[in-house]
Amino acid sequence: MTVEAAGPISQAITQGIRIEVMSRYAPENARPSDENWLFEYTVRITNEGTETVQLLSRHWYITDALDRTREVEGAGVVGKQPTLAPGESFKYSSWCPLQTPTGTMRGTYTMVRSTGERFDVEIAPFSLRARYMVH
Repeated sequence: MTVEAAGPISQAITQGIRIEVMSRYAPENARPSDENWLFEYTVRITNEGTETVQLLSRHWYITDALDRTREVEGAGVVGKQPTLAPGESFKYSSWCPLQTPTGTMRGTYTMVRSTGERFDVEIAPFSLRARYMVH
């Protein structure tokens, strides 16, 4: 399967932490007639560094096609604050509703090293795009 066939993808590496994201439109759960488009995104976080790290929190910027941006912040991801030793990965999926059929997401994760040092890791922008059917 090519990257294009798999859907939009983004990738960033910050201080040895690789963040990869793939998104897809979820028509089975969307209600476009109510201006409710739903997108699923899957994130893989890989510790390519030499120190153990823990994900503490997330901060998302979600922008729709009308350039309306909302921020979502909170502890961990999907109810977890995973700890990753060097070479380990953590993968999860979540959902994002939009009032338009297209948009973008980007953000940061706040991580902490075993030394107590906190740092932010970039989540590169990725697109949210519903597929259209032409009649």
